[in-house]
Amino acid sequence: MMSDEDIKEYHNIGRAIKHNDKYTYVDATRIEEHGSRLYDVNGARLPSVTTILGATKNQQFLKEWKAKVGEQEAERIKNLSSRRGTSMHKFLEHYVLGTGYDDLTELGQKAKAMADKVIEVGLAPVEEYYGSEVTLYYPGLYAGSTDLVCIHNGKDTVVDFKQSNTPKRADWIEDYFMQIAAYAMAHDYVHNSQIKQGVIMICTPDLYYQEFKVEGAELRSWKHKFLKRLDMYYELKYDEKEKVKPMKPEDFLTEHNS
Repeated sequence: MMSDEDIKEYHNIGRAIKHNDKYTYVDATRIEEHGSRLYDVNGARLPSVTTILGATKNQQFLKEWKAKVGEQEAERIKNLSSRRGTSMHKFLEHYVLGTGYDDLTELGQKAKAMADKVIEVGLAPVEEYYGSEVTLYYPGLYAGSTDLVCIHNGKDTVVDFKQSNTPKRADWIEDYFMQIAAYAMAHDYVHNSQIKQGVIMICTPDLYYQEFKVEGAELRSWKHKFLKRLDMYYELKYDEKEKVKPMKPEDFLTEHNS
């Protein structure tokens, strides 16, 4: 008769990364409504993290870029990047889960090479994973889907995979940092966890890999910045009578997040 440990090992056969079932994640329905993404979590409709950040960001750079390349070309680049990113994410998800997947289209093979680079470099320090493509939510406030929750170099970590047409600088991707901070904060609140680190793994079509890590005081700072954007979002969404009570960062950053 198989022992509990044998059963655990059996279920991990074929997986490149061992699964740790410490956390149980909710099932949620993703809804697109009037150009915004919502998540239905236990009957509550919550705005997505990307919707919140998109509604509160400075759009000037995007407007200037569209004016430079033209609306049609901008739309083509956006759609191509979106499809390539979706395909890359699928390869990475199936790798983590240990399930077979392939896409023999030209775009799919390009995405596969990008995923392989992320696997080779980015996922090498990942010892175990808690969840892949899981819904995280902060009750009554926001929700989102993160690519990976795992143990990375011995630290409980939220990971986000990104594709980019060109290499990034840290000051260009502040929304990425706020996104990962929001996921970490939601995970800690709902699961009483201690997410210590956020890691953003980026790969370009020419296989240039970049990695950005945030932890400690820097991670807490991005949580504060996200909360300001969250407050701004609700200010924009509701009039004065419907406006939610302003939030203070210390209300969310409990002792175990420090």
